[in-house]
Formats: sequence, structure tokens, C-alpha cells
Amino acid sequence: MAELAVDKHVKYILAVEKNKDSFESVVMDHLRMNGAYWGLTALDLLGKLDSVNVDEVISWILKCQHESGGFSGNIGHDPHILYTLSAVQVLALFNKLDVLDIDKLDITGLQNEDGSFSGDMWGEVDTRFSYIAICCLSILCCLDKINVEKAVSYILSCKNLDGGFGCTPGGESHAGQIFCCVGALALTGSLHYVDKDLLGWWLCERQVKSGGLNGRPEKLPDVCYSWWVLSSLIMIDRVHWIDKEKLVKFILDCQDVENGGISDRPDDAVDVYHTYFGVAGLSLLNYPGLKAIDPAYALPVDVVNRIFFSG
Repeated sequence: MAELAVDKHVKYILAVEKNKDSFESVVMDHLRMNGAYWGLTALDLLGKLDSVNVDEVISWILKCQHESGGFSGNIGHDPHILYTLSAVQVLALFNKLDVLDIDKLDITGLQNEDGSFSGDMWGEVDTRFSYIAICCLSILCCLDKINVEKAVSYILSCKNLDGGFGCTPGGESHAGQIFCCVGALALTGSLHYVDKDLLGWWLCERQVKSGGLNGRPEKLPDVCYSWWVLSSLIMIDRVHWIDKEKLVKFILDCQDVENGGISDRPDDAVDVYHTYFGVAGLSLLNYPGLKAIDPAYALPVDVVNRIFFSG
């Protein structure tokens, strides 16, 4: 079995940030905040976070905060809860949460009467946003600022007969949405509402012959589901239902061992998104040399411990 090309991946992640004229950088310009989270968290898991200039990162993040309080994907773009979570997570990585004016953050105002959350002022509702709001406020120790009971009730209304969850009530079960719903329930102490055996079976059925995981039945495997599926299985204590060794091999087979980076499937083009989720998946699989990652917060365990136990 191949080994994780740590040095190559570090070099690739740093190059993505520095080369502003590359195709990948241009197409990701509007969601650079997410890219910063993916790349920096991957570096931290690889033990190489000290490769970046902390002050430059923090300065840029603060320039992305909108007057409404939320963060945008890049300077001059509109704010969205998706980017707000990435900003909070990156600040947590560097132990810089104290630079935030928590009262200014517009998260509680995005909760709707039914307990759901909108992503921004335009009102789109999605269980992704429920997870993001709960994760953000939990990291900031401010969960009491929202109606948690209603938030949980809405998430449960999105549960399907197959044990999975969709983006809204009646929406198709999808591994990404399942992570968001299970993660939100985990962070609010509400996992007892999940049928762990039924959901665990649906999730373990996502593993295909190559060892990779897909997001829905009859779809191709994708490295990113090494995170979405695996983290959910860990949170409901059913991760032993998949073949971990085959999944490790699948992720490692998706590496570009010459230039660094990880792709969705073997021999495809690499990107920072799949590089992060590949490394994060290997971390969940206890791959040697990687820092441990928390399956609910999607942050290194030592960062989560620092947030909640440093004082």
C-alpha cells in the first residue's frame, strides 16, 4: 500500500494559496474562506500549520467580516453562514477567537420560527445551516443564544424512513446532510433521537468494491465521503461496520505523489477540498503521523480541547 506523501501535500497546499493566477485559485476566489479552512486544517493535521504567517491570515479574515457581522468568502463579497463557520474554525486553529466581537456575529438572527436556519438574508433554508449555526455557537460557547429545542426539532423533521436525513423535510437522504444533522444532534446532546442501527446500515452501504465511499446509492465513490460518512459512523458508534483498510487504500490511491494533493477518485485532478477531506478521513482512520480530528467539530482534537478545557 502507498504511503501518505506528507511533504508533497504540504507543498501543494501552500502553492494553491500563493499562486493567485492558477485555475484553481481563480475558480475558488468567491469561496476562499472555505479554502482557507480546508487548507489550514489539513496543514494542522499534517503537523505543518507553522508553515503559514498567522498575522497575515488573521488580518485577511477580519477584512472579510461584513458590517452585518457575518463573514464572506473573500474581501468584498456577500456574507453567508457557510463562510462564517470557516472563519470561526480558522481563528480557533490559531487560538485567536478573542479577536472576534461575538455580539456582532449575525447567527442567532438567522434562526427561523420553526427552528431552521437561513444561510443569509435571502432566506434559503438547509440542514447544513442548522449544523453550521450550532457548531459556530458551540465553539464560541454561545449555544444559549438560540432556541436549541426548536433547532433539534427541525432537524428531526428532516429524518427519513431509511434512517438518514435530507436538506429539508422530505428531502432525499444524503451523506453530507447526514453529517450535518448527526453533527448538530451530537453537539446538542441529542443523538438519542437517532436510530443508530438503521442509519449505520445506510451509511456502511455507501462503501463500494474499491473501498471508497459514495454519498448516495448507485453513485461513484468520492474521497470527500471519507469524511462525511466516516465521521457520522464514528458519532453513532458504528464505524466498525466498514472495511477501514480498503478505505485507507482508496484515499491513498487518490494522491498525486509527484506534485501533491488528493483528488476525488484515482487519476483525477487534485484540489484543496479533496486534499483536506482525504487527510481528515485518514485522521479518522488513525493513520500514523496525523493529528486526531474531532468528528463533530471538524477541528483537530487538541484545538477542541483548548477551546473547552484551557481554562
